[in-house]
Amino acid sequence: MPGCTLELKTIPNAPRDEIAGWLGPALKVKVHAPALEGRANDALLDFLAGRLGLPRRALTLIRGDKSRHKVVRIAGLTLAEVRTRLSAAT
Repeated sequence: MPGCTLELKTIPNAPRDEIAGWLGPALKVKVHAPALEGRANDALLDFLAGRLGLPRRALTLIRGDKSRHKVVRIAGLTLAEVRTRLSAAT
């Protein structure tokens, strides 16, 4: 089964959930949820799963639980497929 990892720069407490573009290899994502008790992480994974057309269980936060810089494992897609889907969704 294909899979990839995606570097993220997350901005919590944003006015709305949105993809704000690429910062080098990292995708910048704004989420409305606050960075309290993992709410921003949950909102981030839910938002990305929806944009990628994948079930939430296909995404796993593997690094950056308490940081704005995160790494997410995405099961079922290559990095090229992720970039294509995110480009089409924005």
